[in-house]
Amino acid sequence: MAATANSIITPQQPQAQSSALSTSANTNYTAPTNTTKVCTAGANGARLTRLAAIPCATVTATQLQLFRSPDGGTTKRFVRSALMAAYTMAQTTLCAQTDFGFSDSNPLILDANEELYMAVGVGSVQINVECEWADY
Repeated sequence: MAATANSIITPQQPQAQSSALSTSANTNYTAPTNTTKVCTAGANGARLTRLAAIPCATVTATQLQLFRSPDGGTTKRFVRSALMAAYTMAQTTLCAQTDFGFSDSNPLILDANEELYMAVGVGSVQINVECEWADY
């Protein structure tokens, strides 16, 4: 996108995606396996403002792992994690989301066409991810 000097460029295209993470665990932080793509930035980059996960069944405590890829998933770099607490699924209790802490005031800026991947440290239960961003 052509830009004029000293002019603010704001996100132009809101995006949202939900994904189901692989139920297989990942234990490799330099060449991860069992990852799921959760976001792809547009041709001019993007501003991620929400990334949260929720289990679909009883879950033991598990690490949620976030990886960035600048090259279509060939290289994935571990950049952040969050701990999903153990939870026993019940129809009478709140199943809380695990939030990565991104927001309008604390965004994750993505490069052009950059992709985000996630994995779980302890597998076996489906975990759904909600991702919101805006492409520039």
